[in-house]
Amino acid sequence: MNEKENLILDLTFEFALAIISYCEELELYRKYVISKQLLRSGTSIGANVREAQSPESKADFVHKMKIAAKEADETEYWLSLCQKTSSYPNCDHLFPKFTSIQKILSKIIGSSKLK
Repeated sequence: MNEKENLILDLTFEFALAIISYCEELELYRKYVISKQLLRSGTSIGANVREAQSPESKADFVHKMKIAAKEADETEYWLSLCQKTSSYPNCDHLFPKFTSIQKILSKIIGSSKLK
């Protein structure tokens, strides 16, 4: 099967893998509650983007991408908490890819909205 390259699918999948690794590191520091929250929201971005690839309608596509964007907002909150808490391992390496994902989701939603 020759699938066309899909930047947002690839980025969100790679980001989910990075989130899994970081959450495993958090658990080594016994930061279980934040790890669980971050793992859920950070991996959910890609799951919703993937689900949006088989929409029932254009409105369904936009709705699923908006859910992905909301999960990204929540992920940003948890990452910011980790970044600002001195006893947490460094997560700065996650922000560049995350920022790209947010920008792309915003463009996709903006250019796909129903008229």
